[in-house]
Amino acid sequence: MGHTSMKDTTLERSIFDHEPAQVADSSKLLTREQMLGKLHAIGAERYHHRHPFHLLMHEGKLTRGQIQAWALNRYYYQQMIPIKDAIIMSRGDAEFRRAWIKRIVDHDGTGPGTGGIDAWLLLAETCGLDRALVESCKHILPGTRFAVDSYLPLVSDGPFLQAVASSLTELFSGKLIALRMDRLTQHYPGLSQGLKYFKARLTQSREDAEFAFGYVFAHAKTRAEQELIASALRRKCDMLWAQLDALHHAYVDPGHLPPGAMRFDEAK
Repeated sequence: MGHTSMKDTTLERSIFDHEPAQVADSSKLLTREQMLGKLHAIGAERYHHRHPFHLLMHEGKLTRGQIQAWALNRYYYQQMIPIKDAIIMSRGDAEFRRAWIKRIVDHDGTGPGTGGIDAWLLLAETCGLDRALVESCKHILPGTRFAVDSYLPLVSDGPFLQAVASSLTELFSGKLIALRMDRLTQHYPGLSQGLKYFKARLTQSREDAEFAFGYVFAHAKTRAEQELIASALRRKCDMLWAQLDALHHAYVDPGHLPPGAMRFDEAK
């Protein structure tokens, strides 16, 4: 069973509009539709849109301090994104690098005041945090650090296909970003001027996902390689979930702050 070419996928059903589907255990190579169904099933079960911390955020039930804790800790992940993308890019050929480099530019920008990392710092400042404090990463949770640091081995060790496939959470991120922007504006109107990062990612994440899925689907020649793609996505979802577990444990319930963690004003 052959694959559809990367060019042909643009004429087929959008990769973002697939219902989750369970695929029978088999050695047969999955079709494009089956592969997308499998990946969306993983997202429906494991993506962090279902995490209790995000649910509280979207319901407007987080305090100002809890939102600040999220912005502070999430920055550690944001600043790691271009680093992991540089690792992935270094492992590809010239054609791959020419496509992948946009991810680094999207986050690092082309100069001071540009790019996704700077946009996240704007959000942190809008939350009432000091920019230098956020950039220092001195007060992030140990759980945040361990979760995010686990991303680098995922893209540097093991097969190249695994590294590329780890980015496939972008299949689901657009819907979460749109929801998050709506709910942050509704429940935390003071943050409405700090949503530049999310606005940019609405377009960027779709472009990135289209390339990444096209690449891994075209290059997975065996069912085992297709299962590797699914496994990489699960591991990425676990990493994102673990970050929110750390936040929820420290700042929501039971509220156990580890040594060195930032304490925030819990006024709404």
